[in-house]
Amino acid sequence: ADPLLPQGENGVDSRTIRVGTRRSQLARIQTDSVVTMLRELYPDLRFEIVAMSTTGDKILDTALSKIGEKSLFTKELESALERNEVDLVVHSLKDLPTSLPPGFTIGAVCKRENPLDAVVFHPKNCGKTLSLLPEKSVIGTSSLRRAAQLKKKFPHLEFRDIRGNLNTRLKKLDEKEDFSAIILAAAGLKRMGWENRIGQLLSPEDCLYAVGQGALAVEVRAKDQEILNMVSALHDADTVLCCIAERAFMKRLEGGCSVPVAVNTLLKDDQLYLTGAVYSLDGSDSLKETMQTGISYPHQNEDGPNDDVQHVGITAKNVPGQAQEAAENLGVELASLLLSKGAKHILSVARQLNDAH
Repeated sequence: ADPLLPQGENGVDSRTIRVGTRRSQLARIQTDSVVTMLRELYPDLRFEIVAMSTTGDKILDTALSKIGEKSLFTKELESALERNEVDLVVHSLKDLPTSLPPGFTIGAVCKRENPLDAVVFHPKNCGKTLSLLPEKSVIGTSSLRRAAQLKKKFPHLEFRDIRGNLNTRLKKLDEKEDFSAIILAAAGLKRMGWENRIGQLLSPEDCLYAVGQGALAVEVRAKDQEILNMVSALHDADTVLCCIAERAFMKRLEGGCSVPVAVNTLLKDDQLYLTGAVYSLDGSDSLKETMQTGISYPHQNEDGPNDDVQHVGITAKNVPGQAQEAAENLGVELASLLLSKGAKHILSVARQLNDAH
């Protein structure tokens, strides 16, 4: 038995753990994968999945970047968490704002799936790449980050907004002639079992990805030690450090859905490399830099008052605290470097333009 979990009458093992999720097929698949891991770790526990609709699932006719609501896909789930209707919630990490509401924390960040963006082509363009598409071909994406980078790289293409969950977007692509291709996260396509639809993977040279893209996060009540201990077994240390750096970068820039901010992280030989960039909406103006830091620290037993230190909303007890600090500092320093080179101007113009549309 796990020594962290109290046994007996009122212990975690004598009750059902309720797991909150969005209703979309991808959200369900992601939640199922987390629950499967938890069941393997804790065979004696019962897990029950509770599916809910969120604002982001209901407002489908407006561009994400226009709604201006940070917690679009998370608010309803967090309310259920707050009311003790669920014990943990599974999200795509990139949907979670860099500052969580008080009382919540990310108790686990699971091993990251491929974080790159992928191009899915209309059947008639099968076998092509973006550079081979005819002049004025229309590409669907709801992401300002993707559009800004790709407009600059592929000036012969046009970019148009496309909303809806993955199923809806693929249907719109295949059944209409509106789009020549759409851009989606490779991770989502992979989890849905649609890897065969990926016509082109966009390398970081073509398109830096979103903060946290490809990683799943488990959000819990910060004070719920039992549940926190239980889910912390799911942490993947490398993913945690990469995502702390990325989130710290985003937070320092005060970026969100309404501005194009992008990253690429690499962990190699105990060095964490973070590339971060900001873009104007049309991609004509951009700043991009790379920094690195060492993250090789022994795991100290950090019992006592600081064992619940959060780094950009993440509580990772089983990852060395100094390594987490180094990752967070890396993100902050990289953002500060970009700000010193004029990132604030690029972002505020992008924000104003986006609001004006």
